[in-house]
Amino acid sequence: MSKNQNGVVTYSSENNIGTIEFYHPKGNSLPKTLLIKLAETITKAGEDPSNQILVLRSAGEGAFCAGASFDELMKITNFDEGKEFFMGFAKVINAMRTCPKLILCRVHGKTVGGGIGIISAADFVVAMQGASIKLSELTLGIGPFVVGPAVGRKLGVASFTTLALDANTWYDAEWALSHGLFNKLTGSTAELDSEVHRLSAELAGSNPDALAHLKDVLWQATGHWGSTLEQRAEISGQLVLSEYTKRFIDNYKKGEIKL
Repeated sequence: MSKNQNGVVTYSSENNIGTIEFYHPKGNSLPKTLLIKLAETITKAGEDPSNQILVLRSAGEGAFCAGASFDELMKITNFDEGKEFFMGFAKVINAMRTCPKLILCRVHGKTVGGGIGIISAADFVVAMQGASIKLSELTLGIGPFVVGPAVGRKLGVASFTTLALDANTWYDAEWALSHGLFNKLTGSTAELDSEVHRLSAELAGSNPDALAHLKDVLWQATGHWGSTLEQRAEISGQLVLSEYTKRFIDNYKKGEIKL
């Protein structure tokens, strides 16, 4: 895979398993163009008849996902730009939600903000020890509105509230496992890959009709998410223009704040 400076999304299919991988040199963060490509690739992979199960992963050995591109966040000057920015993760979450194939997510490192929304939208998550999480949006004066439905569905209101309000704290992989974000933990990269391979191979050999019905059952009562996530993107798109967030971004540019 050619890992260029603008990031890349790749897709391959083998033995009834479709694998989607995203990469960006800045901690696997996801700028708008990469989010659009990721959403399109998930839709494409879901429609590919050669797949019975999808594996979603990111590249490298560092962060699983550093969330939305902060460089793009700093360039937002009006509401339309703000909404479009936050609709990127909404499109990915909706693509995962409506995908007819079950999605297994491989998490190898730390995850921030919108990346937690992606993990939450997966149907099964295998993670490695050290894969800590932080829902940092409130620190910026925005709030985790777009990812909220996915995170709340997976963790419940109480645990989502913990992450949303305690926005400066890293919660470890054991916390994520015990609260339902992760389904399994492994101790090493080799064990992580082995478990992902084992489970995806087993699912790829299962009755495809049963898998499709299970996907429907798991996502019942989420048919309104298309409009809901758009409304949430509008909230965030307005808040990013607030004086609080502008001041935060200005202090970040000056090096007075570290993320």
